[in-house]
Amino acid sequence: MDANTNWIPLIIAVLVLWAVIDIIRRRLRRRALMAKYGDKRIVDAILRKEVWQGMSQEMLVDSRGAPEDQDETIYKTKTKRTYKYGRTGKNRFRERIYIENGSVVGWKD
Repeated sequence: MDANTNWIPLIIAVLVLWAVIDIIRRRLRRRALMAKYGDKRIVDAILRKEVWQGMSQEMLVDSRGAPEDQDETIYKTKTKRTYKYGRTGKNRFRERIYIENGSVVGWKD
């Protein structure tokens, strides 16, 4: 065996290990979300990073992660938040998701 082929089994082993760790991580995340929400449809949608009207602010963070930036306006009867994702420039974002009183009400891509 020459020096170049000695690395091939090591590279394959690392890739297999990485794949196994990723599978375990995904299963643990699914299990944690099922314990939290108890609904397979909600968990599947969160894992697909979907957003829908009426989802809670907590579900949104579980689906998309913490926003890169956010705005908040507090009124007498409601609180409005804008979660911003995918920064493209100064105060420019690929996506804005609008939340009122803790529930998603809309978004803009």
